[in-house]
Amino acid sequence: MATIAFDGVTKLYPGAGRPAIDRVSFEVATGTICMLLGTSGSGKTTLLRMVNRLIEPTAGAILIDGQNILQENPIALRRRIGYVIQQAGLFPHMDIAENVRVTAEIAGWSRERMAGRVDELLMLVGLPPQEYRHRFPRQLSGGEQQRVGIARALATDPGILLMDEPFGALDAITRHRMQDELLRIQRGVRKTILFVTHDVEEAFRLGEQIAVLSEGKLVQLGTPSELLAHPADDFVRRLVGADSVLRKLQYLPVTAALDGGGAEAPPGAHDLRVPATATLLQAMLTLLETKAPALAVCDERDRCLGLVTLAAITRTIERSAD
Repeated sequence: MATIAFDGVTKLYPGAGRPAIDRVSFEVATGTICMLLGTSGSGKTTLLRMVNRLIEPTAGAILIDGQNILQENPIALRRRIGYVIQQAGLFPHMDIAENVRVTAEIAGWSRERMAGRVDELLMLVGLPPQEYRHRFPRQLSGGEQQRVGIARALATDPGILLMDEPFGALDAITRHRMQDELLRIQRGVRKTILFVTHDVEEAFRLGEQIAVLSEGKLVQLGTPSELLAHPADDFVRRLVGADSVLRKLQYLPVTAALDGGGAEAPPGAHDLRVPATATLLQAMLTLLETKAPALAVCDERDRCLGLVTLAAITRTIERSAD
């Protein structure tokens, strides 16, 4: 795993009236998914491609684990960074096993070393090797091709994964499945992922951290709940739908509505529990379905952190609108 830090990064193309990226500074923590979110032309892809030096910055520094990438050979740099694009970019004349191992072989891995690795990666992305190893890209659906693209990006076990709208060309159902698949994979491999999207729902589903860009500038950096509860300006408020009650219910954590561990519990309040990772919407639906007066919110060790009620959820939504 690795940490990515942007320090005053600027990109000004010759003849352009303004920078494509304008003095951007923030850090992506090790093993997290950071979403680059913004409208078209905001600089998301430019910023992403500067990390593996497909685009060179005009000013500033990009640090991986504290080392300036501009002082590194760009080919060597790219060999230790996985890269997934919207079109999987598979080689049509190669079967799936060959497509998965090709980047690793270019990086100097032997076929013997990759023999078991290919099957391991196909299993990781949900493609049984005995069924898919010898197929060709034309025999796969769009979602399956993207899975192969992810497997190929992980072939050399890179610490960093760059993803440029990888699910943008997929239909809504397949896109949702691929998002779930990425989260499942991430729980196992814990890569540092920088992911470009213009889709707010995708950013909120996947992102532990979201960097909102507009006209090349970093407007706000925060978690989904921070962007909803405390948008930096009207642009962020409109972009993330911070005025939407449903959006807040979907993404604000149940811990935001705790009545407090020391509050006197109504009869039966501790009979039903929800995990601290639940959302306000999940807690509200449980309360409505069970007609319970309150729910106990518990951490991963089953310790009660406090109670949540419908009244507390309502107050939380009202406060976040102020």
